[in-house]
Amino acid sequence: MTAAAPELTTAPPREADSGHLRLDALTKRFTGRSGTVTAVDRVSLDVEPGEFITLLGPSGCGKTTTLRMVAGFEDSSSGSILLDGRAIDGIPPQRRPMAMVFQSYALFPHMTVAENIAYGMRLQRRTRDDIATSMRMAVTSMNLVGLEDRSPHELSGGQQQRVALARALVVQPKVLLFDEPLSNLDAKLRDAMRAEIRRIQKMFGITSIYVTHDQDEAMSMSDRIVVMNKGRVEQAAAPGEIYARPASVFVADFIGRANFLEAVPERVGGSGVTVTVLGRQLTVAAHPKVTAGATGAYLMVRPETVRLSAVTDAGTGMGVVLRSTFHGPTIDYEVETTGGTITVTEPGVDPREALAEGTNVDVSLDPERAYLLTQD
Repeated sequence: MTAAAPELTTAPPREADSGHLRLDALTKRFTGRSGTVTAVDRVSLDVEPGEFITLLGPSGCGKTTTLRMVAGFEDSSSGSILLDGRAIDGIPPQRRPMAMVFQSYALFPHMTVAENIAYGMRLQRRTRDDIATSMRMAVTSMNLVGLEDRSPHELSGGQQQRVALARALVVQPKVLLFDEPLSNLDAKLRDAMRAEIRRIQKMFGITSIYVTHDQDEAMSMSDRIVVMNKGRVEQAAAPGEIYARPASVFVADFIGRANFLEAVPERVGGSGVTVTVLGRQLTVAAHPKVTAGATGAYLMVRPETVRLSAVTDAGTGMGVVLRSTFHGPTIDYEVETTGGTITVTEPGVDPREALAEGTNVDVSLDPERAYLLTQD
């Protein structure tokens, strides 16, 4: 990928309250031969102007259907969509002040880069000078200078995606929608494009909704992540909160990697909940639904928060190393403990210095970074 474009000092003016999107009990049902399926179930969400929201979840969770209803490509079964306080449910897609960046780029193959970018502005019947000004800004901000006369098939995947993003931005939408736009790119280019999309979105201050199944993408780009499951919102929060304080076992398991150690809450107090795990008593933060003595509680422990130390005397440790996997920057261990098999991630070392399989180890948990959840 070529060098990043210089920051621009100007961007299209935008009202401070423009792009305030609200979903109110939005629901979508599909009826077929096998009956009625609820794809989106009473989803409510308040998206602030300029906010970058990511809808994240497994296939079939309802995230793409939600995005399509916002765009106007699907009609809702019930509920409402409001933009700046105005209901837009009955407005067709082409009349909604929104633009979408598709997974397939959707560029016109018979048009040049410049013609693709200008297409939406011509439909808006903007003046030639206005189109030229917006074109210069888009081409510069997207690092497409010198490519204006090329056809889409002469561009790389990353360049095609930047053209698609430029075409969406120049129509000055109040809301920008992304439908898994980076899934066709290789891993290295995907990382670069994440940063590029976020930079451009911040510069223009456009309210954005981004759909992906890629957790790293959601964590690195979003102001808030909306985790969906079976058509419902499991949690909507900042990436750090979702990672450290998930609202459910599903969220904890879906975002990143997690160990779940069965535990019985012994005492609940202002400083946290006391549990005994792997033979040690810990005081940890807990979900508000956790009560003393409750069954079906699990201590969520992220692999990178666990530390291992070798024990020389056989049978005196808390666990045994079953397997070690060297990844370069990190090394993963599978450790059999009295609470079950757990995964531990430690900073990479010389692979010759890694703990060997069969090593007896002590297992140290960080109570400040553990979180107690109930199964439901």
